[in-house]
Amino acid sequence: MKLPRRKFLHLAAGAAALIALTSTTLAQDWPSRPVTMLVTVAAGGGLDVLARILAQRLSELLGRQVIVENDGRAGGMSGVARVAKAVPDGYLFVLGSVGTFAANQTLYKNPLYNAATDFAPVTLVSEQPNVLVARKDLPASNLTEFVAYAKVHQAKMQYGSPGTGSSGHLACLLFNGALGINVTHVPYRSGAQAMQDLLAGRIDYSCNFIVTALPQINGGTVNGLATLMKERTPLLANLASAHEHGLTNFDASSWNAIFLPKGTPSAITRKLHDATVATMDTPSVQERLREIGVTVVAPKRRSPEYLAKFVPAEIEKWAGPIKASGVSMD
Repeated sequence: MKLPRRKFLHLAAGAAALIALTSTTLAQDWPSRPVTMLVTVAAGGGLDVLARILAQRLSELLGRQVIVENDGRAGGMSGVARVAKAVPDGYLFVLGSVGTFAANQTLYKNPLYNAATDFAPVTLVSEQPNVLVARKDLPASNLTEFVAYAKVHQAKMQYGSPGTGSSGHLACLLFNGALGINVTHVPYRSGAQAMQDLLAGRIDYSCNFIVTALPQINGGTVNGLATLMKERTPLLANLASAHEHGLTNFDASSWNAIFLPKGTPSAITRKLHDATVATMDTPSVQERLREIGVTVVAPKRRSPEYLAKFVPAEIEKWAGPIKASGVSMD
């Protein structure tokens, strides 16, 4: 039986009001149990360290434990896909990166999710430089010498990363493309594992988060050759940038951001956003992040709306270098 138009509109308005009320109630109760932050690398890598710093303070602010879960399979895509398909109730979110939310959309022939449309953006959190490091016995003490060596020996060389599509892989991919060299990629489960093989001399170089590279550079166990960005980082003030070595405007910095599943009530998204921003503004957290070379993004770049526009722009930015490299994953 067809309802009169007035009655139909009345029922529709009531349903909408009920949904809004339910969402508000959910947000008021959230979180009523532990929350999981999914991290797209194995434990021990730079992203994992960042996640655990954030999770500790977030747990205090939310009043419930934030559990860090590691899932680095398929360059992090498996874990991110789980979040995309999860119940949108705020109890599972992901700390994404330039790899999992930008480059993988082009790198893989059939991505497991659409980074621009399958999530509720929460906030852009941080940025950090990647550093080019080489095995200790590689005959190159700076980037200029490395370039000369690589152009001659590239067919026999190997570089490592925390996995295909990871920030370290993409940074080296962009770097190799800028140099015009073709070097074999060796993917690992984490940046820590790649560093172990670099220390053992089983690979020639890698493009690491500064948190992974810094202790080894300071300890003299690897050769730090350049920061892969336009400017030097204060933590390695004596290490020249790629820009200084002639790679004009080269920047392979990484970024991290938090995403919930699409359809998460906006009130929950806002509550997680506010708690994350408060975490970023906590002096003790900022101090720890500075120690590992991570820079918290400026307040004007922290809104969900900013992140919603930022992700498509980053997908487009990385599409060109990836397509030009010819690298593609099934």
